[in-house]
Amino acid sequence: MAADPIPVTATVRIPGDAIRFKAVRAGGAGGQNVNKVSSKVELRIDLVAIEGLPADALARLRLAQRNRLDAEGLWIVVSDRTRDQLKNLADAREKVAEAIREALIRPIPRRATKPTKGSKERRLESKKRISQTKQHRRGSFE
Repeated sequence: MAADPIPVTATVRIPGDAIRFKAVRAGGAGGQNVNKVSSKVELRIDLVAIEGLPADALARLRLAQRNRLDAEGLWIVVSDRTRDQLKNLADAREKVAEAIREALIRPIPRRATKPTKGSKERRLESKKRISQTKQHRRGSFE
């Protein structure tokens, strides 16, 4: 079943044919309502069909969502926050958009730095203090 497209940013969107929507029965609290109503929403999204997503962002998204991919490579997003199917659908769609927005952010590469002169001095001073404490302990038990 095709769904409405999900706009993520001005350039990135998920077309409706890349989204599969399924409503299933939710577990947990809710009394007999849980057994009767299919309020839990499950979206399956084809990652390669996302329009305007750069290759590096796609790789970051795959890595971040690697535990939520099925055997076909579809991304499974589930929401059962509320007892209302439409609210859960909106929540799942927002989860998808937010995860993609986070994947679009390039991480800042870490630059290796050397310890400062002050931090070296503090470390050595601490070592001396601990050494002296242990030496004082040795002398009192002989």
